[in-house]
This record gives sequence, C-alpha cells and structure tokens, in this order.
Amino acid sequence: MSLNLANPRSLRTFRPAKILWSAFLLLAVLARGAEPRPPNIVILLTDDQGAIDVHSYGSTDLQTPNIDALGNRGIRFSHFYAGSSVCSPARASILTGKSPQGAELSVNAPHGKRMPGLPPDQVTIAEMLTSEGYATALIGKWHLGDKKPLRPLDQGFDYSFGFYQGCIDNYSHFFFWVPPNRHDLWENGTEIFESGKYFPDLMENRARHFIATHHDKPFFMYYAMNQPHYPLQPTDKWREYYKDLPMPRRDYAGCISTIDERIGELVADLKLYGAYDNTIFIFLADQGYSCEDRTFGGGGNAGPLRGAKFDFFEGGIRVPAIIAGPGIPAGRWIESPAMGMDLLPTIAALCGVKELPAGVEGTSLLPLLNKDETLHPVMYWKRNEQWAVREGDWKLLVNPRDDAHKFPLDPVKDKVFLANLKTDVSESHNLAAENPEKVQALINRFQQWQHCEPEDLKEAGR
Repeated sequence: MSLNLANPRSLRTFRPAKILWSAFLLLAVLARGAEPRPPNIVILLTDDQGAIDVHSYGSTDLQTPNIDALGNRGIRFSHFYAGSSVCSPARASILTGKSPQGAELSVNAPHGKRMPGLPPDQVTIAEMLTSEGYATALIGKWHLGDKKPLRPLDQGFDYSFGFYQGCIDNYSHFFFWVPPNRHDLWENGTEIFESGKYFPDLMENRARHFIATHHDKPFFMYYAMNQPHYPLQPTDKWREYYKDLPMPRRDYAGCISTIDERIGELVADLKLYGAYDNTIFIFLADQGYSCEDRTFGGGGNAGPLRGAKFDFFEGGIRVPAIIAGPGIPAGRWIESPAMGMDLLPTIAALCGVKELPAGVEGTSLLPLLNKDETLHPVMYWKRNEQWAVREGDWKLLVNPRDDAHKFPLDPVKDKVFLANLKTDVSESHNLAAENPEKVQALINRFQQWQHCEPEDLKEAGR
C-alpha cells in the first residue's frame, strides 16, 4: 500500500528543517546514553461503527487500507467490548479505565443548561499522562459535558478542538438533534466559527499542527472522529466510489473510507516527523452502528452478530479494535475478551506509569502480547433498565433491546435472555427456559458486581 502524499500541505514548507533538528536531538540523546523516550499515544476513536466494518474484520465492500495496515503492524481483537452501547458512557469508560458506573456517567451527557457529564474528580488518561510530562490533545467529539468544569481543558487536555455535544452537521457545525439548533465548535474553550468547512478537514488540520509543534516530546492525542455517526456526510470522492451501493450503506461506507483516508494522512505526518516508530496507535469504535432514523435506519454491518447501538446484544457492544506500535507483535489476532476500560491501564504500562489512578477497574492488556489467555472471566454492562453479564461463553441479558431487528424479541418471554456465544454467536435463541440453573448462576454473578443495585435484581424477577 502506498500513501497518498499528493495533496499540498501548508506545513510541509518547514518540515525538512524540523526533521534534521529532530535527528540532531536524537543523536545527542544517544551520545549521552539517556533512556529511550516514552512512546507517543494516539487513540483513533470512531463513532457508531459496525463490528465488522473494516475490510480486515470481514467487510467485503469497504476500502480501509490504512486501518488494515495498522492491524497488520499490530494486534487485532476479535472480542473487544465497549463499556456501554451509547456514546458518553463508552467514552467515559475509555478515558477513566472504569466501568461507566465507576466513572459516574452511565447515560449520555445531556445538552443545554443541565450540568451532568464526566465528574471533574474522575482522572482521565490525559491527566495521568500530563503528570508524566506528556503534551495532551483532544481533537474531535467530546460528549462528556459542555459546561465548565466538564470540558476537555478541565480534564487534563492541554489543547482541545471540536464539539461538546453528541453530533454536529459537518459544514455548519450546528448541533441539531433537538431544538433549539445551536452552534457547537470550540477551540481551547473559545467558540470559533468555520462555517462551510468540512469538520474532518478541520480535525486533520489541527492534528497535523499539534504533531508539528509537539513531535519532539512525548504526546497523547485523543483523536475522536465523528463518523460514521449521523449525519452521513462523506466526501464526494467516496460517495462517488460507493455510488453503486444502496442507501444508507452507500453514504455509511463513504464515511468509513473518509475516516480511513484521514488516518492515513496522520500516519504520513508522523512518518515525516520521525515520530511514527515511537507512536502507539489504538484504533477502536465507541460502540455498535446506529439504526436510528437520522441514519436512515442503518448502514452499518455487524455480520452475524445481533443488535446495534443502544443494545447489549453483541452487535451493540462488540467493536473492531487494534493496538499497533513499538513492542507490539505484528499481525496477531487476540481471541480473549477485552474492554474499553482496559486501555488506561494498558497505556499506563506502555508509558511506564508507576501508579494507576484510584478506582481503575480495567486490566492491562500487555500480558496478551505473550499469551492469549482470559483476563476477564466475567464482564458486566448496565444502562437504565438494561443489564448484561458474560461469563465464559454464557451471556445473560435482562430487558434486552434489538434495534437491528434481526430476530423477533418478545418483551415478556425474552425479558430474561440467555445465550451461549460458542454455539449461537448470533444470540438468536433464548436458552433461559432450558437452563434455569445457569440463569440463576449468572444473576448471582451480577449480584456480586460492585455496581449491582437491588432494583437490577427486581428487573430480573428476583
């Protein structure tokens, strides 16, 4: 695969001098015998992406060469789980290394005058790495609170650019989900106006500038893309490329390839600055694809998995995930389950952080680099009246929903739903009536979870 470097870039004019200076500094460090510099960390987070919507994950109609290249360079997870099936809790889990309940944000952060979001006393990856001397940046979607002290600069980020709400139009930058429509584009806490400019282009421009000005020290970039979340607005290039696909797959696919192209551009910049070989890339989606009306009822693909965004069936919480970079084995698939909350302790281990923030519930994934073995014998999810627990191949869901409508779901008979993922990965058959002892055993497991509450057991009829 070759990277497209044909596009003119305003920063290129001074790059040769920067590269020579970086080489000089590297030689000086080596001459002094100093310890190697900690790795840069770049999290590439997509928004509402289907479980197989990467070519190397099984999609036959998508072009994702840059994401695939990261996977070839590192490890891919076949059973990576989001902390929740909606945006804010899943993102809070990633950034704090906790379950959404532990991060105190188990539902989407609201808009408007209300204050809820990620509490200021929660310690993020950015805050952890700032204490280690890292420069930190949030570029893209935040969705963890839109008022002070809940904004990115309040949560450890030195630099922030993007929007605070759940979505914006890519050209007007207005939040439009519910009225009144309002403008939502901010840089370092100041509202800015770039009407008519494509938001992914604005993101890329800021990311390139951050790399240009911070590549000579360790940095953490949380690059939180707003696609393929609605509105489905790919570039004309990719809309034309996928013109023969039916809607909404056509524009959804265009968004995925728009994302992939931007990732390739960031990789190219890091190579030009000599930072690529010392950068850990973490690619993942926040949760499953959307079937909402604003996405024309779908467009994403979870393959054989049941469910979508909002659901605790596999299609709502199992996501593509890749870790690549120095020290990471190349081209391996990891079968053992992992979760979004594992990323903070994993990053801490990669960066030499000696003490984790208090209350971290995730587990470092570094042991999986040497041996593919289970780190999460039991996993839990909870949002509103829904909850789920997985132990081994067995998974119990209470008050499940299936926004993809792949199979009938009876609100009474399927209120307590038992599946065996080894024999039925599609979770199409409710095995609860045939296995009452297993149902009770998993309810008991869930009851042992620190975030289980009495009303959760009432929902299960216990």
